[in-house]
Amino acid sequence: MVLITGGSRGLGLALAEAFGRRGARLVLAARNEEDLQQARTLLMRRRAVAKTEDVLAVAADLQRPEDAERLIAEATSYFGRIDILVNNAGIITVGPVEHQAIRDFHEVMDANFFSGVHCTLSLLPQMLRRRSGTIVNITSIGGKVAVPHLLPYTASKFAAVGFSQGLHAELRSKGVHVLTVCPGLMRTGSHLAAHFSGDTAREYRWFSLAANLPGVSTSAAHAAERIVKAVIRRETEIAITPQAVMLARTAHLSPALTARAMSLANRMLPAGVSETRGSRVGREARGRELLPAKLIGGAAARRYNQTGNA
Repeated sequence: MVLITGGSRGLGLALAEAFGRRGARLVLAARNEEDLQQARTLLMRRRAVAKTEDVLAVAADLQRPEDAERLIAEATSYFGRIDILVNNAGIITVGPVEHQAIRDFHEVMDANFFSGVHCTLSLLPQMLRRRSGTIVNITSIGGKVAVPHLLPYTASKFAAVGFSQGLHAELRSKGVHVLTVCPGLMRTGSHLAAHFSGDTAREYRWFSLAANLPGVSTSAAHAAERIVKAVIRRETEIAITPQAVMLARTAHLSPALTARAMSLANRMLPAGVSETRGSRVGREARGRELLPAKLIGGAAARRYNQTGNA
């Protein structure tokens, strides 16, 4: 049985399809009940699962440890055990650092880092008892390289990478497999759910374009298949796109060169604005994308359930 957090849309939904087609029973967790039921319907419509009872949908706010404990208890009671946990839940914030408030860092850290910690620590006792199981942590190339205009996000992903690597070091000898996933850009429709601050229109345009250009980004289906194969092969860490592989290696071999490259990239991004503005969700700016993002990103968003609730 596979439990996927953030499983109602985006990469989480793509992973549910990939695992389901291999015969896995699924637990999908997310905060929004309507999104979860829509995801369940999509999985049945696409014949990724054979029976409705093979998919359990649990609404939970995994930033709260009590919700994580309830999720693990419900999933274990329903299916008997949890074989694979995919810590995928998270949010993206985009904008220059001068437009990021303290609360943004706390919210992103809670969503991207502590949600995975809560689920892992709640599940770990049963995996340790039977000396088996897999924990998959979906981090980011932003957890290897500090990408400008994504500072709260990249800080949370650096933390997630360290947590995942530390888990692997401690749990390998105890029978528990830990996989760290550092994807590059993926066409999941996530640009519609991301939060933008500063010059929100321009921030949305560059991010939505980068996230959806073929050659720069990869399809969610390809990313999901690569992750599932890494679980089967019991790999320790993977990056998915060629750009992510290159950046991860360069960051380790030449941190000064990487820092300079990121500084140069920052100069091409929108400047901050003088007045204070609140953040906007990407779907509020729909229609302002450049054409490739509008066509390709729109198709990905529809396929991966990103067009509805925030």
